[in-house]
Amino acid sequence: MQAAITIIVLVAVLAVAWRFLGDYLAAVYSGRVRWLAPVERLVFRALGVDPTAEQDWKTYAVSLLSFSLVAIFFTYGIERLQGFLPLNPQHLPGVTPALAFNTAISFVTNTNWQNYAGETTMSYLTQMAALTVQMFASAAVGVAVAIALVRGLAARKRETIGNFWVDVVRGTIYVLLPIAAIAAVVFVAQGAVQTLAGPAHITDAMNRVTQTIPRGPVASQESIKQFGTNGGGFFNANGAHPFENPTAVTNLLSIILILAIPVALTRTFGKMVGSMRQGVAILAVMTVIFAGTLAFTAISESQGNTAVHRAGITAQASGNLVGKETRFGTFDSALYDVTSTQTSTGSVNSAADSYTPLGGLGMLSGMMLGEVSPGGVGSGLYTILLFAILAVFIGGLMVGRTPEYLGKKIQAKEVQLATIGILVMPITVLVLTAIAVETAAGRAAPLNAGPHGFSEILYAFTSQGNNNGSAFAGISSNTDFYNIAGSIAMLLGRFGVILPTLALAGSLAAKTPVPEGEGTFRTDSPIFGVLLTGVLLIVGGLTFFPALALGPIAEQLAAGRIWP
Repeated sequence: MQAAITIIVLVAVLAVAWRFLGDYLAAVYSGRVRWLAPVERLVFRALGVDPTAEQDWKTYAVSLLSFSLVAIFFTYGIERLQGFLPLNPQHLPGVTPALAFNTAISFVTNTNWQNYAGETTMSYLTQMAALTVQMFASAAVGVAVAIALVRGLAARKRETIGNFWVDVVRGTIYVLLPIAAIAAVVFVAQGAVQTLAGPAHITDAMNRVTQTIPRGPVASQESIKQFGTNGGGFFNANGAHPFENPTAVTNLLSIILILAIPVALTRTFGKMVGSMRQGVAILAVMTVIFAGTLAFTAISESQGNTAVHRAGITAQASGNLVGKETRFGTFDSALYDVTSTQTSTGSVNSAADSYTPLGGLGMLSGMMLGEVSPGGVGSGLYTILLFAILAVFIGGLMVGRTPEYLGKKIQAKEVQLATIGILVMPITVLVLTAIAVETAAGRAAPLNAGPHGFSEILYAFTSQGNNNGSAFAGISSNTDFYNIAGSIAMLLGRFGVILPTLALAGSLAAKTPVPEGEGTFRTDSPIFGVLLTGVLLIVGGLTFFPALALGPIAEQLAAGRIWP
């Protein structure tokens, strides 16, 4: 009953977000929202940007890469120098070079993978001025790329796809900052910590023991961590820590914040291309995959833990509670973790490494399909649109007709760009996983042997290659090998998809739409939804099934049962 109520409330709130936030996003990126016009003009003047000047895709891409490169060096510098900078009440030293490099790339690429424990590694200044700032910036970049692709689909014989600086500034000041600020107040009201007073020191006079309890500016980071599908936690325990996620209200609010922009962007897409049915078709595919993964994972976790069963405890009425907060239980834990892995968030409220083999497979599968159900802020939409281009191409082959999407003919160039964007991630993940299992440095990190140890390596690179950030935490990844290999995965997983996406946007913008005819394959129909879902499952399944067979599937079979 509680699970049903949670789902009903979640669907109702997201329906409202889809309607109003979707329209608001369309208005923001069309330049119709101006209630912060003075602030906007001040920022543009400081940047030296002409908000009326548009960019072609190459200039847009150069601006994006330049912005990201500066952000990496800025974040890296603060991490390295934090021992000499203020707002460091614990007197933490500068972060080591390899870890600082990995962390800077992680937060700039919206991955927020953490090879460290935040409360014992990062100062307050680093948490706020470096990491939290990049949570806003990387989210704004993701939405900007999605909007640029949508403009390309909606445009008619244009050489431009917008202005990167305008899109990032407007997305930040009109969307991310105000909503994150409101959410932060709710987190504080529910008990999340927000202070610069340093750690609390509690003394037990009777036993003469003093306990140091880390705290800091947590709530302000927590809100954008979820709303920007970032996922990097202030504490090592992330969403399971009561200072980050104190109540059932904040748990549900976190899930809503994570899903809000990715879901709303499907309506924004429909409004900007002039056909709401197109947006609904994309949302329907996302929903089917999300619901299927959630059901698969929740059922797996409800069956209990095989290791506990072997220890002689046969009755596990509450399911597999190993690594989970009892205040959330198995369903809310599965819902939270599936939400964070079906998006590029990665913030978890339970230990993914302690899930059943098939429960872990459920979280892996969402990432392996390309993070499209509904995916991260912006990245979910532009990635599923790459798959949509591939789907209409396949549909055109089946009927012997030149494929079209939203009136734009899909030719060799568009198919090649979409294919590159789709294949970058699986190639990166599988190659780096193979290198890791074939090298001593790679094999030394997993704390488990056999299939589960392989799953820990596979999960790490799948998470980083999809800019997710969650982990099977039974892997000691703060080594030079994993810091460098992980950085490569995160960079390719982010910019290896963004660049062909922007090139595709430019190519589509230059095309003249053709009128719809009797033989046109409708991309707002249930048939197209089935085709797109099939392409997603086939591409993900064929690419990753051999690796999954060596990991979670083999582990499940070794447990003596197939399902559940």
